Amino acid sequence: MARNRRLILSSPAEVWGLLSDGLRYGEWVTGTQQVLAADPHWPAVGAALKVRVGFGPLTLDDTSTVRICEPEHRLELEAKADPFGAARIAMKLIPWGEHTLFVLDWHPLRGPGIRMHGLPVDYLVRVRNGMMLTKLAEIAVREHRTPVGRRA
Repeated sequence: MARNRRLILSSPAEVWGLLSDGLRYGEWVTGTQQVLAADPHWPAVGAALKVRVGFGPLTLDDTSTVRICEPEHRLELEAKADPFGAARIAMKLIPWGEHTLFVLDWHPLRGPGIRMHGLPVDYLVRVRNGMMLTKLAEIAVREHRTPVGRRA
């Protein structure tokens, strides 16, 4: 399992606002080239988000389905990227004063990812997820500091 933690200088409600907008995942999820579709009831349990991930010309389509949703506290997804299998992505938002301690856990569930699970793969996932949380934190802080009437 790869685990990352990040203190985000925005409230859990503000961070949740980004998580609950499926069409914005491409802004902060590292490797996402395009959000193809987001169910209108995202992030309710069972809702799906379809994205194209990859680097350069090497891409594949991924579907993430919400398995657990506790607004402003917890969001767990099952991400399927065939032929690589599926992974559990668990996001926890912990109030930390007026800020948010964001905990992200990634763990393979099915497919070849289980056999490759271990130090080298977990390290690469932690690096990727660290970059992702940095982007999420930057967006949350930038939008938190922008007066509501001036947001695009």
